[in-house]
Amino acid sequence: MAKTPQSYANHAMYQPLWHYWAVPAALFYLLYCLVALVRGGSTTHEVFDLIGAVGLNAGIWASRIMALTVQDRSIRLEMRLRLREVLPAPLVARIPELTKGQLIGLRFASAAELPGLVERILRRERVKAKEVK
Repeated sequence: MAKTPQSYANHAMYQPLWHYWAVPAALFYLLYCLVALVRGGSTTHEVFDLIGAVGLNAGIWASRIMALTVQDRSIRLEMRLRLREVLPAPLVARIPELTKGQLIGLRFASAAELPGLVERILRRERVKAKEVK
């Protein structure tokens, strides 16, 4: 099955397992444990259920943060390599000055647009990632 090329229009997507099951179920369980603790008079069972619910939610969110961190790192690497190929030599030397957000914002720019956008960013013009995209 061929994947459609990524673009600004389709770069954000919902993962049904994450968005419609894992997060709502974990949050519901946390809420349930909080209500049980308040209503149950804070018995040992309710306290440990709450600790488990907090741990479950922390684990789910940590896994999401780790995945997004790896994704951001791969995008930054991809963009640094792409910029080395497209930019003139004086701008190539200044690639390390670009921030993570700027590199991520530049990923949807065409090869023809990149030199001008990078120059604007390095001149400290107010160019937000959403505007670059």
